[in-house]
Amino acid sequence: MNFFKPDKLPKLMVAPNGARPTKSDHLKVPITIKEIVNTGKACFDAGAGAIHFHIRNNKGKHILDSGLCKEALKELNLIVPKMHLQITTESVGRYSPDQMRKLAYEVMPPGISIGIKEMIPSRNPGDEDIKVYQKLFEEGTKVQHICYEPEDVDLLSNLLTNSKIPKDDVWCMFVIGHYSGKRSDPKKISSFIQKLKENEFNADWAVCAFSKEEISCLKTAIKLGGKIRVGFENSFLMPDGSVAPDNETKVKAANNLFD
Repeated sequence: MNFFKPDKLPKLMVAPNGARPTKSDHLKVPITIKEIVNTGKACFDAGAGAIHFHIRNNKGKHILDSGLCKEALKELNLIVPKMHLQITTESVGRYSPDQMRKLAYEVMPPGISIGIKEMIPSRNPGDEDIKVYQKLFEEGTKVQHICYEPEDVDLLSNLLTNSKIPKDDVWCMFVIGHYSGKRSDPKKISSFIQKLKENEFNADWAVCAFSKEEISCLKTAIKLGGKIRVGFENSFLMPDGSVAPDNETKVKAANNLFD
């Protein structure tokens, strides 16, 4: 199946469900594949160039399942063929690096997000780590490297050097704050950028943030030349502090930040 693979990281990505939010948190959190597809279409129409989605099982729990990922990718590709589609290997404290690699090998999607410190908890890239990143690169999968701390950029640099993967076409996501309540401080973005410079990256980077500090982080990212990700994975709030009715309304508001 042919998928849309943009040369550049889209300026606005939507993350409509994440691993943790449920219908109890917000009725418009998409859980089923049909809901993910419908949300993806609505968000594409609202201005999102990419979707980062989490597959859920029949109990609504985050799951790394290659069959369900392939099904979702197929259905999304039929409805939004010009939207970049990104699955995730997020461990949520349950999945091992072996299981994360297994998903990547079995799906080989158009896009995938990988938390660098989740994939390499030892912070010392081994042969299996190098192998999977090389395979993804060879297959043309757009990997977005999830960095939770600026030091993760050092680990990424080490990995790419050992994998002989160029540093001139790297996609990063800088996660500012944490779903558990750790404050999203926009000043932290500069620390990530400094690490990119120190490691001589020519990176295409974006930011996601949480709760009421999300909007200031997004504005700072755009000001510094970055891109952004929004959606119910990270925050249910609109820029004015009200609760968003759905993901597409958040996308519309975020798109206006570029004006």
